[in-house]
Amino acid sequence: MPDPCKPFQWWFQNTPQGLTLFIVFYCQACRYRLCSGCGLHKTMSKDHIDYRQIMHQIDYIFNAPQILDHSHEIKKVIVSNNGSVLDEDTFSSTALMYLIAQVNTHFPTLEILSLESRAEHVDLCELEFLRRALHEGSMEHVEIAIGFEIFDDIIRNKIFRKGLSRKQFEKFVGLMADHNFWVKCYFMLKPTSLFTTKDAIIDIHKAIDYLSDQAKKTGAHINMHLNPTFVGEGTELHKEFEAGEFEPPTLADTARAALHAKGKPITVYLGISDEGLAVPGGSFIREGDEERLELCSKYNTTYDYSFLEKLILSEIE
Repeated sequence: MPDPCKPFQWWFQNTPQGLTLFIVFYCQACRYRLCSGCGLHKTMSKDHIDYRQIMHQIDYIFNAPQILDHSHEIKKVIVSNNGSVLDEDTFSSTALMYLIAQVNTHFPTLEILSLESRAEHVDLCELEFLRRALHEGSMEHVEIAIGFEIFDDIIRNKIFRKGLSRKQFEKFVGLMADHNFWVKCYFMLKPTSLFTTKDAIIDIHKAIDYLSDQAKKTGAHINMHLNPTFVGEGTELHKEFEAGEFEPPTLADTARAALHAKGKPITVYLGISDEGLAVPGGSFIREGDEERLELCSKYNTTYDYSFLEKLILSEIE
């Protein structure tokens, strides 16, 4: 059982903004818990984790030797609890204020703070607080990251049970634009066996066009975080995978989907880690993919689409 006074996990990654620290705090599980195919809530606590315990987790992060060693290099911090950081019932507002104070104090070159949440937990009071806190440290931008997952409305809400309408999303984007906050949207490539690989790529292409349209209409800075789907233990996909009814996408499939954003007013970041949660054989990373992973990493740090083009060619060859 995880220690409620220590974060669930954290790691460094490289992004176009520079060295990025990704933190997953151990909290009460997502209260929505209806999304089929998502097992992240199973990694969190069934019981409430109070603000004192979360503050201990925050202290743990800011006292970790590796983080102390890189505190002057960190340009972006992504905050998650495998649910909604802006849901005060699972991530205390007191703990959130404490976290922002510590971020402002310990990371003098930080430029972006990214908070993961469901759209319904984003409210004006929190946005105003975050806007004020932004000006008290070195941060230039606050980013709110939500899960959109699938563009197809029927599959997203009727089958995947995401509970996010386009109207709700567009209201959210408008709020972000009004506060000059950045928007990150998590999408999944081929999250269901109802999609062929071709269908899945077309779904992401449609999403890229839609997000580009929202960026043009509102002026919002929008990034798509595209995660190729892996098969997690105990999910509906796990049963289908074992029955031979589902095959995860490849890195080349992921590149084909993301390449559609070339020349458009949004960016696409590739999630190329399964975080060790994939069942054997159920990852989008195949044997011999080392070079393709390197090309993905180079793309992620530059948004240079030529790396994706090379990756696609490597599969053809």
